Amino acid sequence: MLRIKEVRMDYEKKLMAVTQIPQFSWVIESDRPTTLQKAYQLQIARTVDFQEMVYDSGQKTAGDSAHVIPAVRGYQPLIRYYVRVRIWDNYGRISEWSEPADFLFALPAGYAWKAKFVSAESGTQADSSAGTYIRKEFTLKDKVHRACVMVTALGLYEFYLNGRKVGDAELTPGWTAYEKQLLYQTWDVTKLLKPGKNAAAAIVGPGWYKGRIGESGRCLYGEQTAFFMELYIHYENGAEDIWCTDASWKGRLSPVQMAELYDGETYDARMEVSGFHRPGLSEEGWYPVQEVAYPVSNLYPQKAALVRKQEVFPVKKIFRTPNGITCLDFGQNMAGIPAFRVQGEPGELVELQCFEELDREGNIYTDNLRSAKQTIRYFCRGGGMEEHEPRFTYQGFRYMAVLRWPGEIVPEQFWAIAMYSSVEYTGTFRCGIPLLNRLVRNIRWSMKSNFVDIPTDCPQRDERLGWTGDAQIFCGTSAYLGNVYNFFEKWLRDLTLEQNAEGGVPHLIPDILCGRDQSDDWLLSKGIHSAAAWADAAVLIPWRLYLHYGDRRILDRQYPSMKAWIDFMTAHAEHGIWNYQLQFGDWLALDAEEGSYFGATPNELTCTAYYAYSTGIFARAADVLEHRDDAVKYQTLYEEISSVFKMKFFGTDGKMTADTQTAYALALCFDLVPDHWKTCAADRLTELLKQNGGHMTTGFMGTPCLCPALGTNARTKEAYRLLLRTDYPSWLYQVDQGATTIWEHLDGKKPDGSMWSADMNSFNHYAYGAVGEWLFDTAAGIRICEENPGFRRVLICPDICEELGNVEASCSSPYGDIGVKWECKGDQVTLEVQIPHNTTAQIRLGRVKQLVEAKVCNELGTYLKPANRAKPEPGGSEEKEECRVFEVGSGVHRMIYRLQQR
Repeated sequence: MLRIKEVRMDYEKKLMAVTQIPQFSWVIESDRPTTLQKAYQLQIARTVDFQEMVYDSGQKTAGDSAHVIPAVRGYQPLIRYYVRVRIWDNYGRISEWSEPADFLFALPAGYAWKAKFVSAESGTQADSSAGTYIRKEFTLKDKVHRACVMVTALGLYEFYLNGRKVGDAELTPGWTAYEKQLLYQTWDVTKLLKPGKNAAAAIVGPGWYKGRIGESGRCLYGEQTAFFMELYIHYENGAEDIWCTDASWKGRLSPVQMAELYDGETYDARMEVSGFHRPGLSEEGWYPVQEVAYPVSNLYPQKAALVRKQEVFPVKKIFRTPNGITCLDFGQNMAGIPAFRVQGEPGELVELQCFEELDREGNIYTDNLRSAKQTIRYFCRGGGMEEHEPRFTYQGFRYMAVLRWPGEIVPEQFWAIAMYSSVEYTGTFRCGIPLLNRLVRNIRWSMKSNFVDIPTDCPQRDERLGWTGDAQIFCGTSAYLGNVYNFFEKWLRDLTLEQNAEGGVPHLIPDILCGRDQSDDWLLSKGIHSAAAWADAAVLIPWRLYLHYGDRRILDRQYPSMKAWIDFMTAHAEHGIWNYQLQFGDWLALDAEEGSYFGATPNELTCTAYYAYSTGIFARAADVLEHRDDAVKYQTLYEEISSVFKMKFFGTDGKMTADTQTAYALALCFDLVPDHWKTCAADRLTELLKQNGGHMTTGFMGTPCLCPALGTNARTKEAYRLLLRTDYPSWLYQVDQGATTIWEHLDGKKPDGSMWSADMNSFNHYAYGAVGEWLFDTAAGIRICEENPGFRRVLICPDICEELGNVEASCSSPYGDIGVKWECKGDQVTLEVQIPHNTTAQIRLGRVKQLVEAKVCNELGTYLKPANRAKPEPGGSEEKEECRVFEVGSGVHRMIYRLQQR
């Protein structure tokens, strides 16, 4: 059996609209080991039966099953194209054609839009957080053959055609650098239209565009919400038509009386206009809309990663707090919305407040929300059971307080809906320690909760901003857990747009700090861009995406931005030492002075470490893209910075000038330790852990580097010991305290029930979840080969930890799923590895005392017998540790070996 399991376009099964030909990939299924593709045939047609062909590669001799980009031209916008593939393999077989995938091209850059942005608000309603209706009826002359609509808003929108919501996305059009880019969504609406009278309608809310954001207030981008729609219709008789928003549309206030991302939503069901989205409505009480100026040149199509309603949680527990408030526990901290069914008299009020935690006494804890109200208010329509889900807000919560409710509170009438960007969460990790499994689950849930259109820091308080440092630290873990390519590609476009002319990178993307007065802010008055580890997202995230997906396009697209950031640091460095304006340093480190957010490691050390690291990465990116002059130039610069770092921050005794865990972790992890001092540095890091009772004292910078620094320097045992601690401070402490997500502070809630300072105490904050990357590449051993990125060649190198008992992990790649499963009983390890077809792998076994069995297949498809064990050298010991290496092809491989003790 040989078949194509699925075809993907830019790593997605479905795309909305593209601006360039996608890169195609396909997953091969085979019943034979070591299956390799020898040739493929790719066809693209305008019809699903492939009768109207526009491209046919013919039988192309090539092994590529990812990053295939047909060299064709002349595609037309808004026409659906279908693609299918078949392959020939190394066993002389030919597959059947794959099931077709489809895509369409967006309107070209510079297109002359006919639609206008229109608003049902006046310019005097800047302070209003209400939503508005907007509508228009139109007549179609014939039966529709195909129709596409492009929709966006200044604010948030829900769009309807003939009574049905268009699409399944939420919080559209999302949050971008609105002054420079506004995304629009492209929907196929062929089945929603009919000859004769039709109605288009929308509800529009303030969202990020007009609503309150951070501490900068409201209306950061504009004072009026507005809606934009252009509908393309192709009739069966060959004629074409366009309907779009203009001054002829009408509007009125909607039942959404208040909608704010932080504060929740107030909805008066008595104000609903029945049939507002259907033809034939009387428009009495509706008024003409206003046209709003916005540069249509900023419009850009979205192709993937839309926010959607994803998972539904029933009430897990209902209880009353000691101070008498009825609360509902959904059992999971999340980003999303509460929903309910209620029966009440007209005007009766439902009032619900969302929150994350209970305080020491068991009462609701909302201090960490700061000014965010997270309150849902609903005025009943009356006349029977009503169901409600908020539209233009989302909250961070596990619990919900029922402050007002008509009648008896019945748990079955409430549910919570998790909302997050449509990232396929394919990565799995399980082991023999339940607390560690829960930690991975918590990491995944903090990722879901903070992947709401952009990578945010938290989903609950009056922040929810795109902090670059958090995203950079967590990107590697996220790529193991899910298909994050298009999510980050979208965000990196904004990073490039927000980067200043000198190359500096704002702390936040989208940026709400630069260009606005921050003089009264105790922290931001010191600097609003270009912090080490934060701004380095410009270099490190594209590089990680390249490694995980093998995609040169992302490097090519981001290359000018990457280069500009390195040049910015160089321009502001003094003799190779970089330390610019406000630096967050090892943020929230436990070795900080009492009352301080800043760790004890000096900024000039942390900044210069990242300066060196990012410069070295950029030199490698330049080499990948064959920018030879840049590769040489920036490799030389990296070596100069590295040399300065070693001379500046290491003494003649091998100790660092800053005797902190973070200093050693960064230097070891970034390979900035002089070769002759590496053992000394690893020993000192181990000693510093011992001096602190085996606990970490690190913050945002140091914590992700601790386990990698120890593991790559023969201290894996110490890394596992650190990982598996359950007392404070540790990763598993918060899990043991009942956390269902990752906390911003390792001691967000202390053993006595008291809380960390309320001004910065999120219980859903993924930064410390960056340890997940180490679990995948070390405990499971699924590693990336930089010379063959994107898992075309897989490295499997599990570092066995007897305390874990067993590990079962998997992650997806452009070629299919990679799986590792090992079990350790006594000193015997059984390892099973699954390698996707059309790839090869190296399986490296460490600490081998005796190889018992090896059932693996090489590139010829034959089974290899265990190699004869080398005879010990004279005077040597039979207990000498060995490393066994197997070069294998695709399929399932099984090995049993006895483990040398550490």
